[in-house]
Amino acid sequence: MEEKLNQATCIIQGNTANNLLITVYFITCIGGTTGIALMIFLISGANRLSVTTTSVINLLVAHGIFILSVPFRIVYYFHNKWTYGPIFCKVVSAMIHIHIYISFIFYVIMLTMRYVAFFKQKDSISFYRTFHPILISIVVWFLICVIFLPLVFTQYGSNANFNQTECFHFQTELQNSAVKIMNYILITGVILVVCLLLAVQIFIIVKVLKNLQRPVLAHQEIWVQLKSLCFILVILICYLPFHIFRIYYMQHAKECYYYNEIVLSITALSCLDFLLFAVTRFYKKRICCFAFLTGI
Repeated sequence: MEEKLNQATCIIQGNTANNLLITVYFITCIGGTTGIALMIFLISGANRLSVTTTSVINLLVAHGIFILSVPFRIVYYFHNKWTYGPIFCKVVSAMIHIHIYISFIFYVIMLTMRYVAFFKQKDSISFYRTFHPILISIVVWFLICVIFLPLVFTQYGSNANFNQTECFHFQTELQNSAVKIMNYILITGVILVVCLLLAVQIFIIVKVLKNLQRPVLAHQEIWVQLKSLCFILVILICYLPFHIFRIYYMQHAKECYYYNEIVLSITALSCLDFLLFAVTRFYKKRICCFAFLTGI
């Protein structure tokens, strides 16, 4: 019955949506795993752990844990059947939402530390003791486990009507006023933070460009700011559309869940961030040489 309702009210057909979701999650799984491996290789030689490097390591862990759940989504959309039970369905479904906000927090920390380093005219903000980043990371992950895991097992999907062969159908949760309020708070917070980060980044880039001599791309400072801009672009492309669409979806949750699933799947593409940065770092010297020759 629900499938017929979706096909009647949605522009996209169920089979088409499933194929699109399989493609997005497959790219996420392969590209994300490759990016994690490359980034581990790149940061393995770091002598000191700065705040940014620590955030990168924690982001790697967050991406890695989430990617472990992605194959189950691919299998489900391929067979159009869930065979792992309702409890594991809740876990896999919650993983993508947990990943969004954990990753967002670490993105914000990295960007904030880069901004502080820029205005203080430092290369990076480092910890005073070697065990500090380890201790802080343990505390952060402990709080995540204490806050999110109990909610997943006790509250997430508690109002949903489970079908043994279906998963990710939690639209009825949005009928709960407390859930709606929490969503609006998260949406407002994310949008405000993104706008603030973007404004600061634009200000910094403009300031850097005014002070640099040509060729611009040959200067280290512009590459530092381009990396920060890449982080913001990941947030803008992967996370912001989901939160903007969420405003509409909360008022039309019963019409079709495929729209939400597709927009939600785009958030998973944030796992490709380290692949992008690794490739950029690989071609950086060639681009600098080109900049010297052309005067860009």
